[in-house]
Amino acid sequence: MEQAIRHVVIVGGGSAGWLTAGLIAAEHRDRAGPSLDVTVLESPDVPAIGVGEADFVRACDATFKQGSQFVGWVDGSAQDRYTHPFSLPRGYGDTQLAVGWNARGHASFAHLASVQPHLCDAGRGPKQFATPEYAAVANYAYHLDATALGGFLRQHCVGTLGVRHVVGHMDAVMSHDNGDIAALQVRGQDALAGDLFVDCTGLRALLLGQHYGIAPVRVDDTLFNDRALALQVAYADPNGPIACQTISTAQRAGWIWDIGLSARRGVGHVYASTYTSDDQAEDDLRRYIEASGGPAAASLPAARRIDLNPGYRATPWHRNCVAVGLASGFVEPLEASSLVLVELAAARLADEMPANRADMALLAARFNESFAYRWQRVIEFLKLHYALSHRQTPYWQAHRREETIPQRLRELLQLWQHQPPSRSDFPRSEEIFPSASWQYILYGMGARPQPRPARLAESLLAAEACFAESAASTQRMLPALPAHRALVEHIKAHGLPRL
Repeated sequence: MEQAIRHVVIVGGGSAGWLTAGLIAAEHRDRAGPSLDVTVLESPDVPAIGVGEADFVRACDATFKQGSQFVGWVDGSAQDRYTHPFSLPRGYGDTQLAVGWNARGHASFAHLASVQPHLCDAGRGPKQFATPEYAAVANYAYHLDATALGGFLRQHCVGTLGVRHVVGHMDAVMSHDNGDIAALQVRGQDALAGDLFVDCTGLRALLLGQHYGIAPVRVDDTLFNDRALALQVAYADPNGPIACQTISTAQRAGWIWDIGLSARRGVGHVYASTYTSDDQAEDDLRRYIEASGGPAAASLPAARRIDLNPGYRATPWHRNCVAVGLASGFVEPLEASSLVLVELAAARLADEMPANRADMALLAARFNESFAYRWQRVIEFLKLHYALSHRQTPYWQAHRREETIPQRLRELLQLWQHQPPSRSDFPRSEEIFPSASWQYILYGMGARPQPRPARLAESLLAAEACFAESAASTQRMLPALPAHRALVEHIKAHGLPRL
C-alpha cells in the first residue's frame, strides 16, 4: 500500500508555525481526538485558532485595523493622503462610480464611496461594546504584537488541540532513498520522523531552501526595498487615541510604517539601499518619530535592522516538504500581505491534507500553481502604489520606468484608462486583494479614468445615489461607535458577547 500521511512535522514556531499547526490540528480531529499527529519543532534561540476574540486582544496587545492610509505617495504635498479601507465601495460592481467621482472634482474617492475612511479619521472602532466576538459593524483586521501572537497560539495548540511541542536545534536532515525527508536529527534527542514536513523557519528556509536548494524568484527589479529599520515607540499620552489604520508615509527612498497598539506604536522604515544610506534612512526614521509626537530624535535607541531579499519560491511544495511564511517568500510589508499568505497556505494545507504519498504530488502541483499566481498578483498590487507616483527623487523615478513594471500590470493600466478594475481582471476565488482594493489605490494615486457608459446621465445619478447612501450611513455610524481606545480597553476589562 502507498504510505499513509499520519504525522506532520512543522519546523519553526512563531506566527507561521503555530498558525499552521493550529489550523491543521483543528481540522483533523473529532470528538474522539486527533486523527493526525502534529509536532512543532521550535528552536530555543530563534525569536519568535478557534479562541475567544477578547482573549486574543488581551494576550496579543491587539487593536483593530480598518485599512491603510498613504501619506505623501502621490506628490509629497501637504494635502497628499488617501485611504485604502477594508469595506467595499457602496454600489461596487453595479454602478459606474468613477463617473460620479470624476464629476466631483478633487473629492477623495474612498471618502465618497465608503464609510470606513470617515471612521478612521474620527478614530472610531469598528464595533460596539455589545457587538459579539468576531462580528463587525465595519470590516476589520488586527494590529498585534507578533511575538505575543506566537506564544498565544502555542498555548492554544498544545493545551487545547494536542499539538506536540519539541524544543531543540535541528542539526541534520535525514532522507529516504527517493529523496523525501525521512526525519530530522535534533541535537541531544531522538530523531524526529514524519510523513510531511512544513518549513516555517523564516528567511533561512532550512528545509526548502538549504536542504533542497529551491531558490527564490528575485523581484528586486520590480520592488526595490531591501532593508528595514524598526523601533518601538511609547505613546506621549498613554490614554491618547490609537490609530485604527496603518499609516504609511512616503520617504525619499522608501516609506515608513506606523502601527498603533494599545501600549505602544510600532514604527519602521522600509527602504532601498541603492538609493539611500543606512545612516540617512535611520535619520529619516528618527525625524519622523519626533515630528509625529514621539520622543526627540536624539533620545531614541538604535533601530533594529532587517535585511530583506524580495522574492518568492515558485515551488513552495517540493516532494514531502511545504514552505509556509517567510520560508516561502517575502517582498515587503506594504499592505500586510505576508500574514494573509500564511493563513491561506495553512488553510489550504489543512483542507487538502494528502491521504498518502501518491496524492501528495498531485496536491503539490495545484498548491504551487495557486501560490505562484498569488505571489504575482501581490507583486503587481504593491507595484501599483509606486508606479503612479509623481515624486521626483531617483527612487520614485525608477519605479515609473516601464521596464520595472510587470507586463500584466502595464496591460491593466491601459484598460483601466476607460474602465474600472473589475472581477473580470481578478477572477479567482480568495483573491488576496479583490478588484475593489485595486480601485482604491488606482484612484487614490490620482488616476482619472474616462469610462464610456452606455447611459451617462443614468450612471451619474446612480453614482450620486451611492455617495448619498454612504454619507447617510456615515452620519448614523459615527456617533454610534466608540473611540478605538475605549473599545480596546472595554474588551480587555469586560470581554465581548459570544455568538
